[in-house]
This record gives sequence, structure tokens and C-alpha cells, in this order.
Amino acid sequence: MSIFWLIIVVMLMIAVALFVVPVLRGDRAEHTSRDALNKAFYQHRLSELEQDEDQGVVDERPQHIRELQENLLSDIPEQATRVGQPIGRWTLVPGTLLLVLVTLGFYFYVGGLGQVSAWNQIMARMPDLRHRIADENSPPLTIMDVQDLGLGLRTDLQKDPSNAKDWMLLGRVGMALNNASTATQAFAHAYQLSPSDAEIKLGYAEVLTRSADPQDNISGSKLLRSMLEQNQANLRVLSLLAYNEFEQGHYPQAIGAWQLMLKILPPGDKRGDMVRASIEQARVKSGQGNVSLGINVTLSVEVAKQLPQQGTVFISVTDGSNPVPVAVKKLPLSRFPLAMTMDDSNAMMPQRLLSSLHQLKVRVRISPNGLATPSKGDWYGDSSLTDFSGNGQVSIEINQQVP
Repeated sequence: MSIFWLIIVVMLMIAVALFVVPVLRGDRAEHTSRDALNKAFYQHRLSELEQDEDQGVVDERPQHIRELQENLLSDIPEQATRVGQPIGRWTLVPGTLLLVLVTLGFYFYVGGLGQVSAWNQIMARMPDLRHRIADENSPPLTIMDVQDLGLGLRTDLQKDPSNAKDWMLLGRVGMALNNASTATQAFAHAYQLSPSDAEIKLGYAEVLTRSADPQDNISGSKLLRSMLEQNQANLRVLSLLAYNEFEQGHYPQAIGAWQLMLKILPPGDKRGDMVRASIEQARVKSGQGNVSLGINVTLSVEVAKQLPQQGTVFISVTDGSNPVPVAVKKLPLSRFPLAMTMDDSNAMMPQRLLSSLHQLKVRVRISPNGLATPSKGDWYGDSSLTDFSGNGQVSIEINQQVP
């Protein structure tokens, strides 16, 4: 700020110099008076008369001289021309003061001094605003505080444009102020600087899912799915993905994401009721009934004789070509025959639902040690490849053993 005022002072000094110096120097150009011109003309004519007389061109030289004198006398003005007096130095003081006052007054009026002062105050508050954001026990920011924080962040980012955290914070400010363009651009900068930061990635995905641009929504879904592949138990990712799929009209995928949330939420969590209500709403909008696959499991005579006392029953459903299960269910080992149902709530991923299959294959495996991966000695049984249209029944006999 001191540099700014120094520049103002220097510019004022230059302006004053341009005003004062020419006056002090005065007008040094020589002004030829009327009398001097007449005298010069008279002397010139006398010289010409002498030359003409020597050459014999004219006679009566005295008469010509008298006529010149009469003409000269008739051309003399009645009053002598007054010679201007130089301006005194002290008379320049009022003009200089007026110049300075007008210049400063004009700047104060249109130069944004109030805005500059407010900006300085905001920058002085930035440490406190940052602390209040980081401290959960601090009082929440008002709308004015958020606006000030945004201005301060823009200023700081001018100095350090590679600060990914500040870009993310500016994106959150944009979201708080409902400024979609600021939020999207800021999070895009942050993600470009730090694409592996989970917090930045999630914030960017949230901005994209809430965008009015369908292409942004698609990009947000891709980003969320990539995060879900790394951590399927992330409730925020599942919630955003379900919301985004629902808004795009992808109701089965939204249902799948919400059903995964129900599995993760602890019993009695109040959010469960909201999730179930969202699932019902998606089902109504999709115009689809509940998907249901009935499974009946029996044991061969040999397996019944060797059935372990305890263990876990794993039921997995695939599309018949890809070994990765679409839906999985786990039950404690109990009596046989065993009957159960599976639906989209058993899906492994929200984008791969049981309702999306047109044919399926079911495997039932008994694991004495409860491991999800097959182990030597596990008993299992497979169904045949069966057509599926949303509802159906399959019967499986467990009659094989993992070698």
C-alpha cells in the first residue's frame, strides 16, 4: 500500500512541475515591437535610396527622405505598448494547491479508495476467517463473511495459483453462494493440481452432479464410480451417486446405490428411513415392480453326510459369462433344504443390478471357515444358465467339492 501512495505522490509532483516550470521560465521568445519594425523599414529604405541615387535612378533624395519620415511619424501609435510583467512565484501557490486538491478530490470520488480500504480490511481478516472454517467450535460464517473469504482467496490465489487447497476452498465458497461457475472452475483447478486428493475429488464430483449441464452430470458419475471402486463403503460417494443417477433418470442404478447404503448404515440410523423412502420413490418413477429371484437349495446324499457343524453359505449370481458376481448373499449355515430370495439390494455395484440381467447363473457354496474366496474342501453347487426377466426361481443341489 505504501508503494501505491508513493506512486500517487510522484505523479502529483510531475503534474505540478508541468504546471509551474513553464510559468517560472516565462516566455523567452523575442517579441518585435511595432516601432522596431518601422525603424528597420526606414533604415532599409534609406539604403535603397542611396543605392538608387548612386546609380542615377532617382533624383531629389531629400524629398524622398522627408516622405519616409512623414510616413514613419504617421505610423507611431498614440500610446506605447505596455510590456507584460513576469508572474511572481508566490502567485503560483494558489494554482498549485488548486491542482493538487482537484486531482485528489477527483481520485477520491472515482478512484475506488473505499473499495481499496475495504479490501485491505478483508485481507487483514483472512487469518481469522480461515481459522473459523478450520475450527468446528467457532461461530459459523455469515453470508458477508463468505463473500469476504471468497475475495481474500482470489487475492491469495493470484500470489500462489498452485495452492490446490485454496482452490478447493474457493469452490466451496462458490457452492455456498450458489455461484455454479465459480464452484465448478475452482474445483476443476484444484482437481487438475491434485487429482489424487480424495476430498478434492469428492467436492469436484459433487459440483458436477449438481450442475445443470448434463455432460457435467455424466462426468460426475464417472468420477464417483472410480471412487467407489476404491472404497465401496463410502456413504458420501454412494449418496451423491444415487442422487445423480436419480436426477438423470437412471432409477435402477440409483436404487442399487441406496440399497448399498442401507447395508452400510448402522441399525437404527435415522438416515435409513430417508434412504428407503428414496428407493420407493425411484421404484414408482421407474414403473417397475420389485425384482425377485427365488432360490431353493438342497444337498446331495454324500454332502449331507459330511456337512460341517458350522460355517457360512455364500450365494452368488453372475450373468453366466463374467465370473464377477452381480449379486451376493451370505447366510449362516443351517438346515437344508434352504429357500431364499435375492433382489437388487444384494447387488455388488449400483451400476450392475440383478434387474439388469437377462440371463443368470447361481452358485451356492458352503465355507466351513467363513471365507469369501473358495477354499479347498468347500462344497458347492451350480445352477444352469437361466433366462431372467425380473422374477424367477432356480433350484440348486450342492454336490461338488473344491479340489
